[in-house]
Amino acid sequence: MPLQNRVDPFGRILATAARGTLTGNRGIIHNESRQIVRSHATKAWITCLLDWKGARRAVMTGRKWTELFFLDEATALAAGHRPCGYCRRADYERFVDAWSRGNPELAPSTGRRAPVIDAVLHEERRNEQGRKHTYPALAAELPVGTMYADDSGQRWLAIEKSLARPWSFEGYGPPAARPLDRVAVLTPRSTVRAIAAGYTLSRVDL
Repeated sequence: MPLQNRVDPFGRILATAARGTLTGNRGIIHNESRQIVRSHATKAWITCLLDWKGARRAVMTGRKWTELFFLDEATALAAGHRPCGYCRRADYERFVDAWSRGNPELAPSTGRRAPVIDAVLHEERRNEQGRKHTYPALAAELPVGTMYADDSGQRWLAIEKSLARPWSFEGYGPPAARPLDRVAVLTPRSTVRAIAAGYTLSRVDL
């Protein structure tokens, strides 16, 4: 039986046999029975490489972090995660630079920027009821790499030429035209601004 450790674009942690291309964590959020007992334990929600210097570990057995898995980086960013500054250093630096350009009123001029980004993302991930925070925007205006949901709850990834592809844990479906009206954007607003400012997703499972 699969463990509850796969993350969808809403940020929910679910059980599925589908595999991912990235891992990551939100701190220690599992118990001794390898069950998820909380949504997060830190504001730093990160995504990491599956393979790092040949390291191997039994999933959800240690007490250092809870291994979560994502279809790809678009999914991770939509859920409110960012690149890890250790195993994905180059991606992390590109993200921080683009995030600072896209959010100049929020980015500090000096000092460590990761804690500021994490604090902003923490506020953007959830609404006052503790549910996924979304906001309306015209689908045609979303930058490539942004994820949104339609009225039925189907999740979509914005791709080039005003097209989008439907998301599932197993991968993406055939492209379709983005709707002309407003949709519920899943990717946090500051991350969308980072994408618009030049951050290109390095791992998208298309």
